[in-house]
Amino acid sequence: MSEGVGTVSMDTPPRLAVDRLLDDPETRIIVCCGAGGVGKTTTAAALGVRAAGRGRKAVVLTIDPARRLAQSMGIDSLDNTPRRVEAVGAGGGELHAMMLDMKRTFDEIVEAHADGERARAILANPFYQSLSAGFAGTQEYMAMEKLGQLRARDDWDLIIVDTPPSRSALDFLDAPKRLGSFLDGKFIRVLMAPAKVGGRAGMKFLNVGMSMMTGTLSKLMGASLLKDVQTFVAAMDTMFGGFRTRADATFRLLQAPGTAFLVVAAPEADALREAAYFVERLAAENMPLAGLVLNRVHGSGADQLSAERALAAAENLEEGGIVDQESGKAGLRDSGAEPTEPTETAETTGSAETAQTAHSTRTTHTTRTANPPETGSPGTEGDTAVVDRITAGLLRLHAERMQVIAREQRTRDRFTSLHPEVAVAEVAALPGDVHDLAGLRAIGERLAAGVPAGA
Repeated sequence: MSEGVGTVSMDTPPRLAVDRLLDDPETRIIVCCGAGGVGKTTTAAALGVRAAGRGRKAVVLTIDPARRLAQSMGIDSLDNTPRRVEAVGAGGGELHAMMLDMKRTFDEIVEAHADGERARAILANPFYQSLSAGFAGTQEYMAMEKLGQLRARDDWDLIIVDTPPSRSALDFLDAPKRLGSFLDGKFIRVLMAPAKVGGRAGMKFLNVGMSMMTGTLSKLMGASLLKDVQTFVAAMDTMFGGFRTRADATFRLLQAPGTAFLVVAAPEADALREAAYFVERLAAENMPLAGLVLNRVHGSGADQLSAERALAAAENLEEGGIVDQESGKAGLRDSGAEPTEPTETAETTGSAETAQTAHSTRTTHTTRTANPPETGSPGTEGDTAVVDRITAGLLRLHAERMQVIAREQRTRDRFTSLHPEVAVAEVAALPGDVHDLAGLRAIGERLAAGVPAGA
């Protein structure tokens, strides 16, 4: 989507303009997808909070087994019904949140498309209970069913979907089709045939025409399970075509104008490899990609100090040498003047606490050297050694941080070289987990900025 693209340069990918995407009234659905463990749920929640704060009436649909979203939003629990998130929204904006209950969603489909007696028979069927609770692809199918239901209600002008934590991001696109094909496929039709023929004729047909197949199925599945499957198929006869139809309709909804996909990844090789595969798949399916959200990106406020220089300085300090002294300043550390290099080094760790500790240590040392104790007083050399050890440790921490930044940059560059057209928003790594609305707002601000802190 061109609306989400900022200025393009030769050296960096286009910037994903998140606020422009959220503010566009034509944007009705945002789908956050990607590999597991990359922050999809947090990204979806943060987008919802920011959208509501900018006047949109948004609902976030999450499929998160850890159930962190409810805690972050200050809601006791989430279920299959959208619930209003208090203290979020401005200018008419609102935020609702819900968590997919795939069995309840399946039950709702049955209740809506079958009469009372048949619906009760289906809901009580053991095979249906197993299918609705954990059959492969059911969660992804029901996520799409729920998305279609939310869109049809038209109570919200923005729906944000956190996709299921599948082993492969592609399952989100493939599973609804697979389940729809299964429920409307040849195997189901074969099992349905005896019930359609009915009575003794049906049993005769089953015994004569299907004896070999049912015998094999009975051995594989057990006679009781086979009977449950056939009873389920007979009860669901009028609904099978509807599953495939709804799956196809939702797939078209994902391709329609007004839908935007955000691929979420971490700056790691495996996550970005899957992100690249997903980008290619979305393009093949003609689904609108808004851009890439790159979470947990590291930055530094002192990136002018390279890892090599920091390590060299640390080694010099540990060996009693002088750190990058200019000509004529060889005696700086012994002269009582306050050195500047270690103070800059303290900032490179990205930690305010560490920087403050280093600054306090240096200040104490400077005070002591400016007013030196009497000759022969114990502790002077020891204080200097302590300061040098702390400074050398900070330099090594900074070197490690710069190496991480360089590795992440190389990984990102490999992705952008393959997909230079994909807009990117980088989100800085945080020191801890997001567990409240303030944290979600902070993530939203970083998403809108599009670049990590210190970059």
